[in-house]
Amino acid sequence: MKISDQMPDAPAPHDAAGNDDRLTRFLLPEAGVRGVRVHLDATWRQIRDRVATSEQGPYPASIARLLGEATAAAALFTGHAKVDGRLSVQLRGNGALRTLFAECTAAGTLRGIAQFDDEQPAPQGLSDLGPDPILAITIENPTPHGRDPQRYQGLVPLEGGTMRTAFEHYFLQSEQLPTKLLLAADDTSAAGLMLQKLPGDSGDADGWTRACALFDTLTARELLELPRTTLLHRLFHEEAPELLADKPLRFGCSCSRERVEAMLQSLGQEEAEASVADGTARVRCEFCGQGYAFTAAEIAGLFALGSAPMPAPERMQ
Repeated sequence: MKISDQMPDAPAPHDAAGNDDRLTRFLLPEAGVRGVRVHLDATWRQIRDRVATSEQGPYPASIARLLGEATAAAALFTGHAKVDGRLSVQLRGNGALRTLFAECTAAGTLRGIAQFDDEQPAPQGLSDLGPDPILAITIENPTPHGRDPQRYQGLVPLEGGTMRTAFEHYFLQSEQLPTKLLLAADDTSAAGLMLQKLPGDSGDADGWTRACALFDTLTARELLELPRTTLLHRLFHEEAPELLADKPLRFGCSCSRERVEAMLQSLGQEEAEASVADGTARVRCEFCGQGYAFTAAEIAGLFALGSAPMPAPERMQ
């Protein structure tokens, strides 16, 4: 389906034009280029506002922007890679920003969180993360018969000072395919656009150069504000873009009582029992705020003979 076939005669209302929480995959067939566009409204606000109810307090503006960009990137990459389970973007620093985590599942659910030290100056970019920061992309895909998932992780060199340039270098090195990215976030929205040259000799000789020249005319503000059909038509109408797939995105958390039980078992019986206060151990999910309570008897039951411990989920993937 050609994107031009969907264009309204006049600017459409916000949701009607596809500028809600959505992932769109498209193709520029003559240029030999594929693309993914992500836009998050309510989903991003839910992720950003969750921290307001925690002891940590609201995110500083620059940390919120980095988390929004990482969240948009995680969604973009699920539209690009073979993901049957979940894909996460994780950033670890040694300055004010300690950990940043964003995850998107194959079902289109997203969650994210950042942990920071509010007594230090907030980082403005990747160059402000302190010594030996780490940026990683992790994919977990399910395996048959309930066995441990297959896990693939790639470390992203922190080149260029921004998340966008770091990811562009990563895809060029890991896949040997030229890639263009634009990521943006503000108080109400987060968005991303990704172009990648198709493998082999797809497209004409000048196709990638043309697509990049058009891509470079897009500003972060336009990426955040323009509806999907307007944005893709304005940028690439001369390339006759084709819509490949379009799916909704939403906030969702994978926490469960079973996963919390596995976490408590991983602590060991002594530490798990020490978490009981006034007869109850209380655990709160940092991503969604869901609370879980366990009595002292339930904690003891987790370590009773015959209670095989489940593999503990990693707190930050």
